[in-house]
Amino acid sequence: MTSQTLHIGIAQINPTLGDIAGNIDKIRAAYHVLAKQGADIVVFPEMIITGYPPEDLVLKKAFQDTAMEAVETLAKETAIHPAAILVGGIWRERDVLHNSAFFLEAGKVQYTQHKMMLPNYGVFDEKRVFTPGALPNAIRWRGIRLGVLICEDAWGSAIPKHLASQDVELFISINASPYEMGKASKRRKTIQSRVSETDRPIVYVNMVGGQDELVFDGRSFVLNHQGGEQVKLSAFQEILTLTKWNRTKEGWLCEAQSLATQLSDAQTVYQAMMLGLRDYVKKNRFMGVILGLSGGIDSAITAAVAVDALGAERVYAVMLPSPYTSKESLDDATECAKRLGIALDTISIEQGMQALEGMLQPRFTGKSKDITEENIQSRLRGLVLMAISNKEGLMVLTTGNKSEMSVGYATLYGDMCGGYSVLKDVYKTTVYKVSEWRNQSHPQNSLCTTLNVIPERILTKAPTAELKPNQKDQDSLPPYDVLDAILERLVEKQLSTEDIIAQGYDAGTVERVARLLYAAEYKRRQSPPGVKITGMAFGRDRRYPITNAFKK
Repeated sequence: MTSQTLHIGIAQINPTLGDIAGNIDKIRAAYHVLAKQGADIVVFPEMIITGYPPEDLVLKKAFQDTAMEAVETLAKETAIHPAAILVGGIWRERDVLHNSAFFLEAGKVQYTQHKMMLPNYGVFDEKRVFTPGALPNAIRWRGIRLGVLICEDAWGSAIPKHLASQDVELFISINASPYEMGKASKRRKTIQSRVSETDRPIVYVNMVGGQDELVFDGRSFVLNHQGGEQVKLSAFQEILTLTKWNRTKEGWLCEAQSLATQLSDAQTVYQAMMLGLRDYVKKNRFMGVILGLSGGIDSAITAAVAVDALGAERVYAVMLPSPYTSKESLDDATECAKRLGIALDTISIEQGMQALEGMLQPRFTGKSKDITEENIQSRLRGLVLMAISNKEGLMVLTTGNKSEMSVGYATLYGDMCGGYSVLKDVYKTTVYKVSEWRNQSHPQNSLCTTLNVIPERILTKAPTAELKPNQKDQDSLPPYDVLDAILERLVEKQLSTEDIIAQGYDAGTVERVARLLYAAEYKRRQSPPGVKITGMAFGRDRRYPITNAFKK
């Protein structure tokens, strides 16, 4: 019998990589909720059974076996409810491993489809671990012809056009597409192209949640056959929703729902940092976090993100003054901690500086003070934070931003030491933008209700490391707006120094920034993980050799 109405449940949920039993429980719970609401089929994201990306964990046979058994277990749920399930996982056939989608109904796996287009760029390494499948066929179900697209399969025309030639009436695309600035509009334009080429509606279901350095932003949506947005789910949140469809002369039409609010660029960056940190702490079972609060903007916004994500009771701050720390910095750190409601201790590093100076004096006799003594201060601070971390089971948050990490304006085993970096992929100019946004706004799902959490003086004073008298960042670096513009062209756009100079930037400044960028590669290789925000994050995206004689 041909159906004239259809109810498709969208399950935008947050898995934990490797927790296959826990993920199945979460899938089962979402399925039962939507099935009871009347769903005919419930759609889950790509590889939701295992989590994504599994990297080389997926090569472990025991992991493969457990994931495949989970598919069979989940299929049995459809013997209880009449609703079908479309879900992503992995499958092994004759020692060949696939990224797959499974159509489950009546207690059985009715159809298995393997991903054909395996991404092998940026953060993706699927060709390393998976084998591509063959061209898929339409799924014939209840008198409807469905076309399933597994993430990258929808980013080109070939597979959708092939399925359209089989008279597919409706596409369902399951995805594990990570967040980066500007990615949401790229996705929508890409899927709109597929709609335009095939004249078919598409249900786009994306994963949500943090996984190491990646954050999946959800933002699942439905486009009608003309490309209009009928459904748009909120970003960075788990959501279950039921979409209602009617068969018409023009094909299947989805009834419109209220669309999620469009987020500003600053808000999306902030929400990504929040979710990335929250899930890293939660999924790795840390009790809480600790950070050095300096009175500067980087540590202030890092503390704010931590409080929003985890709650003030799980965030601890330490002020670590040296003889060069100004009273202004002490006051600003104290005021910031007060506004955020977090505990703040003060531990002077002056005695440690004196002790190390005495220890090293025989070796350093006759040598002038230089950056060595500055780095000792930073490393003493790292030592204190790590000691507290060991003693109290708290994870250290580093507070350096992408501008500093790009040019090596950070101390290895000093301010770089820690378990996670909230600002790792956030340029200094963006730090100011998100800080100003946070002072005026409440993030979604925040555990802090306070506005103006960062004192105004922190936002307006000149940045300084305070490792020597009257020090300012701009003594060593170009102004941050210039520095970030050059770095964006070197890192994100991968332009040559000649190309950047031709755009009007000072030749000496460009060449100096480039030298600093390449010289700091060994430092970045030893830095902690952090939230991916841009299209070219250090570590996940940009993988440069340390030994490298090409400097243009």
